[in-house]
Amino acid sequence: MRVLLVEDDIKLAAQIKSALHKFGYAVDIADNGVDGEFKGDEEPYELIILDLGLPQRAGLEVLKNWRQKGNKIPVLILTARNDWSERVDGLKLGADDYVGKPFYMQELLARVNALIRRSHGEASSKLSVAGITLDDECQTVTNADGIEHTLTHIEFRLLHYFMTHPNVVLSKNRLIEHIYEGDTERDGNVIEVYVRRLRNKLGKDILQTRRHQGYIFPENQK
Repeated sequence: MRVLLVEDDIKLAAQIKSALHKFGYAVDIADNGVDGEFKGDEEPYELIILDLGLPQRAGLEVLKNWRQKGNKIPVLILTARNDWSERVDGLKLGADDYVGKPFYMQELLARVNALIRRSHGEASSKLSVAGITLDDECQTVTNADGIEHTLTHIEFRLLHYFMTHPNVVLSKNRLIEHIYEGDTERDGNVIEVYVRRLRNKLGKDILQTRRHQGYIFPENQK
């Protein structure tokens, strides 16, 4: 799961990134509106956290531009707690939710998780597909036999993406885009390693290889 954080407060951005990492998110950061708008248009994020008081281009303008261009990525805006007009304007322009500053990190994380679940049609923090249950909060997976396995951050991101795209052939490049952060060195061979780890935990048929195409998580497991 890959998130874009557009926030010019360096200290706050680092705190948010650290908190999101603990929940298995890969996080890219932009510290101004121009760069943030560009990243939001160019990269396949699952969610964007957007501060409104940004240098170079205001957050509301960035949001307006995204929506006018047809960018439908869920957006959670950060706004001054007592500035109700900004919250209203943001929602009118197409924001999906907001958090007022200062905020408790647990509230932000809860709203992030809820928005992403909602975007995939899930109401619970547990994602169940083909007899396999992935727990977002604990970062564990339980197989059809009821055996629970703890996942690393990357294993969790990878399995979450497969389970939210069942029966879809996913190339290595597409998988890399969703589990690595912006400047991280991206090696397609690493995907093979993590696919093998998931198979070791959940069975060899959990992820099927499509020669020269990628991998598929079949909704009807054997």
